[in-house]
Amino acid sequence: MKINTLRSTLLFAAWVVSMVATFGSLYFSEIRGFIPCDLCWFQRIFMYPLTLILGIGVFQSDYSVRKFVFPLAIVGGTISFFHYMEQKVPGFGGIKPCVSGVPCSAEYINWLGFITIPFLALIAFTLITVFMFLLHRVSKK
Repeated sequence: MKINTLRSTLLFAAWVVSMVATFGSLYFSEIRGFIPCDLCWFQRIFMYPLTLILGIGVFQSDYSVRKFVFPLAIVGGTISFFHYMEQKVPGFGGIKPCVSGVPCSAEYINWLGFITIPFLALIAFTLITVFMFLLHRVSKK
């Protein structure tokens, strides 16, 4: 596979993941009526720009967007991990970011006993980070 084709594929895959995550979060809140907690909003703050930045990168074949994507994906993934821990580990959550509205420990979905909305966000942020890491490695060659 040519280097440019591989780079384009990695960038496009990251964009698709960000779009699925963005539209998934909008589906859960706007169609299913799940009210986002504070940590959900922070995750959205880091995911939504990724859709725009990666989309611009895809359509302009600009692989340098990874320098903007990395920090957003890593911080968003960290928030998702913290949120998932708050949901699944009893007694976790000493920071108490959710002081009003929906508690961050609430689980709107719980598929197979471990798949929750923060888990889905964590998977999306992780995939985007991995794709950007691979794009970085391929671009260095």
